[in-house]
Amino acid sequence: MRSEEPQIASRKSQVTVDLHNHTTRCNHAEGSIDDYIEKAIAEKIDIFGFSDHAPMDFDPRYRMGFEEMQAYEEDVKTARRKYAGQIDIRLGYEVDYLPGHMDARVLHADVDYLIGSVHFIDKWGFDNPEFIGKYEGADIDGIWQDYFDLVEAMAKEAKFDIVGHLDLIKVFKYVPKTDVRLIAENAMDAIKKADMVIEINAAGYRKPIGEPYPSRQLLEMAYERDIPITFGSDAHAPEQVGFKKEEIRAFAKSVGYTKAAHFKGRDRELSLF
Repeated sequence: MRSEEPQIASRKSQVTVDLHNHTTRCNHAEGSIDDYIEKAIAEKIDIFGFSDHAPMDFDPRYRMGFEEMQAYEEDVKTARRKYAGQIDIRLGYEVDYLPGHMDARVLHADVDYLIGSVHFIDKWGFDNPEFIGKYEGADIDGIWQDYFDLVEAMAKEAKFDIVGHLDLIKVFKYVPKTDVRLIAENAMDAIKKADMVIEINAAGYRKPIGEPYPSRQLLEMAYERDIPITFGSDAHAPEQVGFKKEEIRAFAKSVGYTKAAHFKGRDRELSLF
């Protein structure tokens, strides 16, 4: 119930926000919901969101099933009540943008926010190490353009609140020769028009690319367009909660950001971080 939610953010002039975290229901994460929350409390995170991989009729090994949605949502709401006054728990889904495979049950779920993410180019899971071989000999600039064309299309759908790991395509360090700002320009304009938020995602530090998503160039483009930001650990294990949180906050501040977005019932709020 809304009345049971803690008002931690309203009691503090600055808050630490972390909205992108997973559970074991996605089949490639470990640890209990309590484990994640207790680590978040230890990391002094004020607003902590679970946004596990939403069900879809494609690639079921890496996401919950539709029959698990109610239990997932109830688990997070139960945790919200359990930890009231200690930490503010938010509920979301990370939704794969894959035309023809998104489901109204997810898109209209009663949650705080939806993260829209591109993990597939024509059903190729480009960030999955199992399929890394497709990069060899490929037109990398063309792959990057295909990726950002999908990000643009996702934004134009106007169904999501947050863009997940904006330049995930760089994960394995296959980078384009073309200036990324030219490749991403239309996508960034579409994100702005859709009034979406871009997350600064720490998971890139744990990948071959060794840096956050998005790059400084793209974050500067977002700042120039007055596109809000939020933060996410993208944790798939409790020890990843809060990973590099100080670095990504300093990164955002170095570009000019001072506020982070968070959501309740799909309504956006901005707080100093």
